[in-house]
Amino acid sequence: MAKNSFIRFAETLMIKKEMRVVSITVRLMITDCTGTIYFTDLQLQDGDQLTGYTVHTSKMLTKMQENGQPVPPRYYNGVVRTAETVILFNLGKTSAGLDCYIYPIQDMAAGSIEISQGMGAHKVRFLDSVNAGDELTLKASTRQCLKNGSQTPKDGFYQYSAAWDSKHTVKLEERKSARLLFEFQEMQEGGDRL
Repeated sequence: MAKNSFIRFAETLMIKKEMRVVSITVRLMITDCTGTIYFTDLQLQDGDQLTGYTVHTSKMLTKMQENGQPVPPRYYNGVVRTAETVILFNLGKTSAGLDCYIYPIQDMAAGSIEISQGMGAHKVRFLDSVNAGDELTLKASTRQCLKNGSQTPKDGFYQYSAAWDSKHTVKLEERKSARLLFEFQEMQEGGDRL
């Protein structure tokens, strides 16, 4: 086998339908071999058919470049009262993960803060109540949902900024306001090709 050659192995685990899987232990066992072996990825999926492998976007994308240098992250801020559509301009060549920071100006009930794409798709709802001055953070870049720096529950998806004009609907509790800060890194093609 040539250097840097990889082989994909697949294994099917049969479980009883009325039982749920609590944990899986994987032990890599190699015998009667010489050389170096790399165990790189593990993919678990439900169903009886193997689906295709998709590489992480970092293997295909790079930060947007201007004059040979990466552009700095973009920041957009504003204030929303009850509900507004926010439009972000992403001059990158493709979509990019969006980090959202929300600073409530008044106390708000649990589940009363939502962000969605366009006409309501790709929605996320924050499940905890918030107080004036709290910081809600939804970071696509690190896959974190935080309230004042600690993990907090959400229902829905991390957000992204579509290429060119990206529309985001922000909904708050009726007649309440919050400051917003959106941050993203514009991206372009240019990483490793498969």
